Amino acid sequence: MLAQAGTAGVGAWLRQGIPDATVLGRRYRRLREANLMLLAVHHVAIISSDYETSKQFYTNKLGFVVLAENWRPERQSWKCDLRHGPIQIELFSFPDPPSRPSRPEACGLRHIAFSVASVEATAELLRSRDVEVEPIRTDPYTGRLFTFIADPDGLPIEFYQDAV
Repeated sequence: MLAQAGTAGVGAWLRQGIPDATVLGRRYRRLREANLMLLAVHHVAIISSDYETSKQFYTNKLGFVVLAENWRPERQSWKCDLRHGPIQIELFSFPDPPSRPSRPEACGLRHIAFSVASVEATAELLRSRDVEVEPIRTDPYTGRLFTFIADPDGLPIEFYQDAV
């Protein structure tokens, strides 16, 4: 009944005095608000210490495609939009960016993770492209396989096996 009520019908439905209508009304509002909030991750922004090296890594090693590349003279900074399927990365350069404090337990973003069909096949492909791949592990909670690599600045990148 709630799903069929629609936005306009909920008020009338609540006024009918149906038991627990207030609780159900709050749940409906939270559901409606949640649906208006987040749809997907739009992009991940990465600041590199060596723009060309990082751009080559993300395009040649991971297969991202450059959508747009812009020099921003007022900031002495490059901004490069990269895409791989539905995944988008904004790659930035800034003069003298600070180093990442530690790996991977620094406060803030811990790592980025990409879903893959096969961790073994992904690791093999990355190794063939001269990327150092950590040993493949099993997530103790899901039983799924995963592994990590690092980008040129040491940003941890995880490859997590999607459901088969």
